[in-house]
Amino acid sequence: MHLLLLLGAAGIFYCGILQYMMYRYSHKPVPEQADYVIVLGARVKEDGPSLTLQARINAAAGYLSENQKTKAIVSGGKGLDEPVSEAQAMKEGLESAGIDETRIILEPRAKTTYENIKYSKKLIRSKRDTVLLVTNDFHIYRSVQMAKKQGMTVKGLPAPTPLIAVPKSFIREYLAITKYLITGKM
Repeated sequence: MHLLLLLGAAGIFYCGILQYMMYRYSHKPVPEQADYVIVLGARVKEDGPSLTLQARINAAAGYLSENQKTKAIVSGGKGLDEPVSEAQAMKEGLESAGIDETRIILEPRAKTTYENIKYSKKLIRSKRDTVLLVTNDFHIYRSVQMAKKQGMTVKGLPAPTPLIAVPKSFIREYLAITKYLITGKM
């Protein structure tokens, strides 16, 4: 019984540390006039972007509206159950929000966050360009760590996580970060 209580307390403490890191990274200042924003994909449903993806589109559109020289790389492939690629859905969402299509670069191959960064990195002109990763607040910490592992210097531009997605998203993120800490693979 004492062992279970100890393990439970250790688990809560561990999740608290992860939550702190996720919070800290999602609340860092966001630089203005970045050269690029990379908008990370999420599920596209038959009727359009999921709530999670729509939050990312909205965050990117807001930033792009205020920073007219910034280009957007929309990154995400097409899953078997998706009507269009995540990149295409994001492009359409940004255009609907008034962002000129000449500022949007499609990266429609990525199936994972690691691939989002890997393939998008190839579309950036210079290592000195300022890059922001646009994803939901819970996902900023891990995605920035992945970018660092791939030799990129990036900051996060957090999108709010829809309330209905919080439990599933946060538990999944705790597990993904734990996997990385154990295996060294994201």
